[in-house]
Amino acid sequence: MARALVEKRIDWTGIFFAVILTIVIVVPLLVVGTWAFTNVWRYPSVIPQEFGLKFWQQTLARADVWSAITMSLSLATVVTLLSAIICLPAAYAFARMDFPGRNILFFSFLAGHAFPKFGLLVAIAGIFLSLNLIGTFWGVVLIQLVGTLLFMIWIPVAAFQSVDRRMEEAARDVGAGPFRVFWSITLPQAGPTIAAAILLSFVGTFYETEGAWLIGAPQIRTLPVLMISFINNQPVIQYGAVLSVLLWVPSFIALLFARRVISSGSFAKGFGG
Repeated sequence: MARALVEKRIDWTGIFFAVILTIVIVVPLLVVGTWAFTNVWRYPSVIPQEFGLKFWQQTLARADVWSAITMSLSLATVVTLLSAIICLPAAYAFARMDFPGRNILFFSFLAGHAFPKFGLLVAIAGIFLSLNLIGTFWGVVLIQLVGTLLFMIWIPVAAFQSVDRRMEEAARDVGAGPFRVFWSITLPQAGPTIAAAILLSFVGTFYETEGAWLIGAPQIRTLPVLMISFINNQPVIQYGAVLSVLLWVPSFIALLFARRVISSGSFAKGFGG
């Protein structure tokens, strides 16, 4: 009887989908990771004939790789700083103030992610072409800035809304000014979540490919764009695999940090008034 009850509690549907997701997501990552540390792997062998770091040395010795890394880091830094300067005051206003069109404007930042991104980029590219921004650093900055709005508006709004208002009122009651209240009470509570939003924006910009390729090519070449070029044009697959593994590092760090400070309801809290 007890055994029958245990068997009924097993969620076979959940297990099935977990296995499918593991196959679809984990297996390709394992294959790419294996290729990055493989010197020789020829069909029909199931495992590589020779492991090694030969292609790491060759890839990291290329000048175009370091140029792409520098470009990606520069773009991600500039876009993240501009996004923080523009979006954080806006997020505070959305969280604490009531003004005409507030809800419509707030949801408009989500609208850009509700439609096929490439079609939007093509339309923007037509405008940028008339403004001579195609193939320029600042053209790519502007197009990537659009992609950070979701992180840098919605997550900070949730952070500011979750601040304990009673602590702010208590600080005002003892004579603290608006800046002192914000610096000593509001920011320490909202800071970790805002830091996670900034980090996610940095990583998302670092990985952004479509806008960097459509607006920046051929003068601006980021690391993801270079990786795609290696995969499509290089006879040696290990070059692309090495760059792919390099791109995993910032994502892994960001996810570890964001997981500690962002709850599963952070985006939903952005709907609060």
